[in-house]
Amino acid sequence: MRPTLRLGTIAGIPVGVHWSVLLIMLLLGQGLATAVLPAGAPGGSTGAYWIVALAVTVLFLGSLLAHELSHAIVARHYGVSVRRITLWLLGGMAELESEPPHARADLLVALAGPLASLGAAALFGAAAGGLYLTGLAPLAWVALAWLALVNAVLAVFNLLPGAPLDGGRVLRAALWWWRGDRAFAARTAARAGMVVSILMIAGGTLQVLWLADIGGLWLVLLGWFLLFAGQAEQADARLRSALSGVLVRDAMTPPPPVAGYVTQRLDDFITVAAAHRPADAYPVLDPDGRPAGLVTLFSLARLSPAQRADKTLRDVRFPLDRLTVLSPDDPLEEAARRVATTRLPCLVISQGLLVGLLTPADLSRTIDLHTLTEGRASSARGSETSSGSDHRST
Repeated sequence: MRPTLRLGTIAGIPVGVHWSVLLIMLLLGQGLATAVLPAGAPGGSTGAYWIVALAVTVLFLGSLLAHELSHAIVARHYGVSVRRITLWLLGGMAELESEPPHARADLLVALAGPLASLGAAALFGAAAGGLYLTGLAPLAWVALAWLALVNAVLAVFNLLPGAPLDGGRVLRAALWWWRGDRAFAARTAARAGMVVSILMIAGGTLQVLWLADIGGLWLVLLGWFLLFAGQAEQADARLRSALSGVLVRDAMTPPPPVAGYVTQRLDDFITVAAAHRPADAYPVLDPDGRPAGLVTLFSLARLSPAQRADKTLRDVRFPLDRLTVLSPDDPLEEAARRVATTRLPCLVISQGLLVGLLTPADLSRTIDLHTLTEGRASSARGSETSSGSDHRST
């Protein structure tokens, strides 16, 4: 999920918020100011309730950020890069570039978030208890007690045993350690997550219809989100299983036979390219023959005849710093996420020379071939088993 507003970086990790955070702030603020705070500390002014509600909402978002930062910091400790952290309507999301290297790391990354939430609950609870014992600032201790309760609930909820919840990651790590098969562990955790999501949808629906409690809609919303996320987890597990042990060189396609140079006029390049089989993108080289970027057929077609006559490939190329660059010996499983999120072909470079291109279509082809070969292998194993059974029966 891409952030709508970037807040900066914390410990070198980009942090942002999605526009939907505004909605949750309004809903939380309204509920606190009109119901929770007046019930816990009656007699206050409306303005005081709203000011404290706003402060509590900001502190709650800060605790969500601490939850995700804990995941990110532990992941970086194990060599996993973190793309960004985004806060949104249903919580937060720390986007990791790859998966933890072993089951122990997977477990500790998963537990870091709930432990941070439990720590926040203990901190807010201690502060609330201290103020309560003094008999001062009832509005403040009620607000802090609410924060303690919500963070404790957040920690417990996240430990439900189904991906993509933290509890699902814990289950995955445990199964990975037990079976030594990460793909099996990921598939099982994803299926458990879908079961949990269906139970949440059913429970929320009953809460609305049987108890006439509209709060069940939140449970239904969370359940649907987890259901779709669980399906995405299953697809990701299938992807990783198909690409395990495959290198970038095994999936890449050769670069087009036509390449341009940064100093080449567009009209001259188009004339040369038109004489060969067309391609969606063409490599652009520097005078020494080293990659300097890409130019796409789409971008060339959008230029006017006058622009094509005046410009060179240097003017219209996508430079290297805007492209994904891979090595032919990179594991395709690790490169897949970078490939899938880019709209331009990835450059495969070896010893400074362009040796191939890699696109999402190349990934799809590799996965389809894996599915076909796995299907044939399964059929062959089934035939062997059947033949063995027939032989024993005679």
